[in-house]
Amino acid sequence: MDAVRLIVTSRRALATGAAGGGVPDLLTEVWQAQALAQAIGSRLALVGPPQLRDEATGLADLAGHGIGVLERTPLDSGEPRAARLTELGDTRACLMHLGGLLGDVGIALVGIACAADDEATYWSCVEAIDAADEARDRVRDMLRKLADREAAPPRREAV
Repeated sequence: MDAVRLIVTSRRALATGAAGGGVPDLLTEVWQAQALAQAIGSRLALVGPPQLRDEATGLADLAGHGIGVLERTPLDSGEPRAARLTELGDTRACLMHLGGLLGDVGIALVGIACAADDEATYWSCVEAIDAADEARDRVRDMLRKLADREAAPPRREAV
């Protein structure tokens, strides 16, 4: 499935989890979103534009850290939504949507942290918020690099 479609699906699921689900449902959707960000970062690091590969590796690492600190896996036993990723499509569109998803993840985690009954949940959410925020910064850096590349005058070959 195309990355943008998966991101849109994740954003809807995250909004649904925030609106009506409990904390476990919301944490599942946060986990799913972080797993998708990790998969997109990994894919960009392998096949994306060369000037984005370092930031894409960092994105994958940060999203992986965000998954790890939550110490939760999805409640259902099915495969992660990220496993359905088959193509990135347009890099700019993918990154724009991914930045929005990571912002939504941060907001959801703030809500969970504020409502946390125990200190361990609170601090794991704070750490996951930091990871999501740093991952979003990587996405912004990649978007800037794409814009700079497009704004640069075309290179002419010597004759």
